[in-house]
Amino acid sequence: NIQPPEKPLQAQEWNRLKESFQLPEAFEEVMFNNMIRCNSPIDVAKSLMTHVAKSNGDVAYHLLVKYLALCVQQGQTSEIRDVYDIMKTRFRTLDSGAYNLLIRGLCNSDEWRMALTLLEEVRKTMVPSRTNYESCIKAASRHQEMNLAFELYREMLAKDLVPTFDVLQALFDFSRGVEGAQLQKELFDILLYLRENQKYPHKTFMWSIKLWFESIPGGHWRGNLTNIKDSGQCPVCKHQLEDSDLTEEEYNKLRERIVRDVIHGTDTFRKTSPQEFEAFQTFVENRLPFDIVIDGLNVSHIKPRKMQCENLFDAVNCLAKENTRLLVLGRKHMLVNSSNWKREIMKEMQNKADFFFAENISEDDAFLLYATLQSGKHCKFVTRDFLRDHKACLSDNLTRHLFRKWQRGHQIAFSVEGKHINFLPALRYDCVVQTTGDTWHIPYKDAFEEKYSYQVPRKWLCIQQK
Repeated sequence: NIQPPEKPLQAQEWNRLKESFQLPEAFEEVMFNNMIRCNSPIDVAKSLMTHVAKSNGDVAYHLLVKYLALCVQQGQTSEIRDVYDIMKTRFRTLDSGAYNLLIRGLCNSDEWRMALTLLEEVRKTMVPSRTNYESCIKAASRHQEMNLAFELYREMLAKDLVPTFDVLQALFDFSRGVEGAQLQKELFDILLYLRENQKYPHKTFMWSIKLWFESIPGGHWRGNLTNIKDSGQCPVCKHQLEDSDLTEEEYNKLRERIVRDVIHGTDTFRKTSPQEFEAFQTFVENRLPFDIVIDGLNVSHIKPRKMQCENLFDAVNCLAKENTRLLVLGRKHMLVNSSNWKREIMKEMQNKADFFFAENISEDDAFLLYATLQSGKHCKFVTRDFLRDHKACLSDNLTRHLFRKWQRGHQIAFSVEGKHINFLPALRYDCVVQTTGDTWHIPYKDAFEEKYSYQVPRKWLCIQQK
């Protein structure tokens, strides 16, 4: 962990430092890494570059990239350009890491148009990264070139790159107060993209959306933060939100597709045998319909410090209200008396719910989906999984959309507060971005979540045109 010098050094001083270093062959690389970490003055790094060039005749590619990283970190535009010129002269191709740095560094400067030329260069040999596109989109937006920004954004989507909230927020921020029907359509399309992909903006992004609406020249839009009533009515504009229920036809179509693509498709029997699944189907058919299907193993881990069977027992007790028919999907190891699974507690639970115990290697999700869908439209399910893999198995967009909508209206979320498990009933209204033309309703989360959560937000932005 060698400390970078505070001022440029002469050749003999660099040599002395290198000789005192335990691994002389790695000296330059370690030194550059530490310069980046300490954000050393650029002339110090430059003096090391000069020393390396004189000693070796040239500077290795990986050291040039490290020097470039320091220049980008400090916004040293002319140095970034110089490094690019050296690299282009000496190397036939650059790697994606170097391009990411060059594009990011130039986009944050007045030379941002040069980054577009580099993006064009990247396109010839590889698919540009999300970072490449987003740097260029933000630069174009900052310079009020919104048509260019949206052209790049559309190209990015066409390449199946998922935009970050950061870039979407920038598009709203830099469009504030700008006129134009096409621009409005582009931003409405972003909101529909959030709807289609069940994405929930965080608070700062939501605020940007609100401010953009209110800044539309002559638009007369007003935004208010609110909580939707359980009935699905917005307290601000009195509008009734879309129902989370599928129609009979949609439900039947979804059920057929899940059975075909997910249950009899490729992914079910990797972790369970056809015989076991047949036994499960017979078990379910003889006991239909259920009101709630519970992923027992998943729920048994709610509180890590508590015995697993007690967690499950609490959940079953909580959900087994008057005449509610529960099906718990368990594993055979739960029947073996152990420190986590007490026989007497398991027996007591089996008086309150039906249990199906699968082999210990089985995959629960297909069982969960099958039992819930076969029970009918009223049946809900409990798991902390997001069931992403199964959505991916579905063969077309419409079915994926129906699956997500069904999931939002049927997955019971739960949270732990102190000693209590709180089950949040599945919502009667659909928790996605919605519009009627003169109103928009946008669900949002308080904080940004990197990991996708199946829990839908309870807070909404209501925007109406007066």
